[in-house]
Amino acid sequence: MLKEIKYLIFLVIIILFLLFTGKYYFSDTNKKNSYRSFNTIDEKIDIYAERLPVLEDDTDDIIEYAEQSKNKKRKKFNFWKLLETNE
Repeated sequence: MLKEIKYLIFLVIIILFLLFTGKYYFSDTNKKNSYRSFNTIDEKIDIYAERLPVLEDDTDDIIEYAEQSKNKKRKKFNFWKLLETNE
């Protein structure tokens, strides 16, 4: 008997939680507040973008190329030949 009452109380608490959450989520005040925050996001992004510092480009001549000789003999490997010879 006590176990059934405990389950009934849990069920009532869960149902009340869902009802109050739904009531708040679909309320007019929540819709107004969320709509206002969506409208101000663009303004906040513009204000933040104006404050960002612009860094100078200092990447001139940063890449150094290594010369490779064309006369180097390279051993060409084939995948299937490597498996056959067990090298």
